[in-house]
Amino acid sequence: MYVSKHHQLNNQEAIQSVMEIHPLGAWVCHAKDGLIANHVPFFLDRTRGLHGTLMGHVARANDVWRQLLPDTPSVVMFQGAQSYITPGWYPGKTEHGKVVPTWNYVVAHAHGTALVIEDPGWMLDMLNRLTTINESRHSSPWRVGDAPSGYIEKLMRGIVGIEIPIDRLEGKLKASQDEDLQDRHGTVRGLQWSDSDQSRAMAGLVLSTLTSEVPQS
Repeated sequence: MYVSKHHQLNNQEAIQSVMEIHPLGAWVCHAKDGLIANHVPFFLDRTRGLHGTLMGHVARANDVWRQLLPDTPSVVMFQGAQSYITPGWYPGKTEHGKVVPTWNYVVAHAHGTALVIEDPGWMLDMLNRLTTINESRHSSPWRVGDAPSGYIEKLMRGIVGIEIPIDRLEGKLKASQDEDLQDRHGTVRGLQWSDSDQSRAMAGLVLSTLTSEVPQS
């Protein structure tokens, strides 16, 4: 991933937080027939490995797990807050007109070698972790144990576990850091007026670059 000097996000805690807040990863890997891309919700286990380990699953009918080659690298991309930035928010538009639109975003890339796991105990643990973290946002969280055990066991036969120990993490925060200061403040004001959750989250990220504090968005 290309990252300019203005948009570097090197803080591992911040990168991992992007992955946890936006757990649907775009997983791209080499296989026998070329590149394969899948969208998979992952649980990040921060306690395993230097950069953590991703845990998820795919449908058994998805041929990706059969096509994986030994020791072939994968990358999982997590998309955080993003928003179009109009130059209409820039005071510079009126002063000199030398402004153009851009797109702000925050992303995390996790690199590692994917492992196929069919152990029922591992898969049940993965499902419990994945469900618990995502259900924690609800007032009455659902638990895997709420469903009949025979039903869960039947469904588990239709999935295959995927585990990716992370060898390398990359982060990028493009939040108007290379724009004029007055235009960056104009961007914050414009984004804050938006009715989009994405835009308001990006307003916080742009503001964070002015205060040197990176929120977890």
